[in-house]
Amino acid sequence: MAKDLYASLDLNLLRTFVILSQELNMRKASERLFVSQPAISQALQKLRSHFDDELFVKTRHGLKPTALGIELAENISPLLDELSSTLNAGNTFSPSQLEGTLKLALTPNILTYLSTPLYLKIRQAAPNVNLHLHNWSPTSLEEINNGEISLGVNFEIHHAPKELIQKKICDDKFTVYVRKDHPLSKTTITPKDLDGLEAASIIISDWNSNIPVAEKVMRSHGFTIRTAFRSELPMAILDIIKHTDMFFPASSFLPKEERDQLRGLKLKINNQDLKIPLMAYYHQRNRRSPLITWLLGLIEESLQEYTAGKQ
Repeated sequence: MAKDLYASLDLNLLRTFVILSQELNMRKASERLFVSQPAISQALQKLRSHFDDELFVKTRHGLKPTALGIELAENISPLLDELSSTLNAGNTFSPSQLEGTLKLALTPNILTYLSTPLYLKIRQAAPNVNLHLHNWSPTSLEEINNGEISLGVNFEIHHAPKELIQKKICDDKFTVYVRKDHPLSKTTITPKDLDGLEAASIIISDWNSNIPVAEKVMRSHGFTIRTAFRSELPMAILDIIKHTDMFFPASSFLPKEERDQLRGLKLKINNQDLKIPLMAYYHQRNRRSPLITWLLGLIEESLQEYTAGKQ
C-alpha cells in the first residue's frame, strides 16, 4: 500500500515549505517566519525525508526547486491561502490598529503626484504605520510576488507572474502636451499630425522599458516618431517640453499648475480617446485580505478625487 503522505505529515512544515518556495533563500525565509536558519534547515530535512525528494537544491543565487518542489508549491500554496482567509474571515479589520511598515510600488506619475493625498489618507486612518512608497522598478513584480511589497500600481503588464492578481482600477486618458508656442496649432490631433516629430517619454519599468508606447501606437498606424528624450522623472520631461519642440504623451495624472504651463492637445485615434488601463497588482494569497481591500479603496478614492479636481 502506498504511503499516506498527508496522514503522516506535520502540517506545520507546509508553511515553511511555501515560504521557502517563495523566497528561495534560507535567510529570508527565516526572517519571514521569525525563526532561526538552523530551524529552517531542520524543517527542510524533514520535508525532504517525508517526500523522498530534495525539493530544493542549492545554486549560486540561492535555492532552486526540483520538479516535485514546483508541483507541490503550485498545489499547496492556494490551499494554505484559502485556509488563512477562512480562519481570518471573522476578524474585524481596523486600520487604526495597524503597525509596522507598508510598502507600495507606484508608477512615476502616480508616485509624484498622488503620494501626498495617499499618505495623508493612510496616516489619518492608520497613524502607527510607516509608509514606504517605491518607484516601480524592474524588481517590483518579484517583490510583490514574495511579499516584500504589499501592493503595486502600474499599467497592464503581460508578463506578470501568474501568482499575481491584476485588478483594473481606472482608465488613464492620455493627452499630448507641447510648449505654449509650439508649431502645432490644432487643439485636436491624430497620429498623422505627429508623424516625423520628436517625442519625450516617461520610463516605466515592465511597461515601456524598451520601446515607448507612443512609438508602438504610431507604427501601428503607419507613422513614425523619434523618441529623443526619456526619463523616469516626470518633472525632468516637463522641463524639456517647455524648452523644445518635442511633444509628450502624458497620463491624465498631471497637476494643474504643470498643465497650465503647457498646451494640451486632444489625441484622437479612430475618433476615440487614447485610454490605457491602470492596474493594481497583488498576490493571489491576498485576494481576500482586508488590508489590500482597504488600500485599494484608498488608491481608487485618491485617483477619483484627483480626476474630479481636474475638471
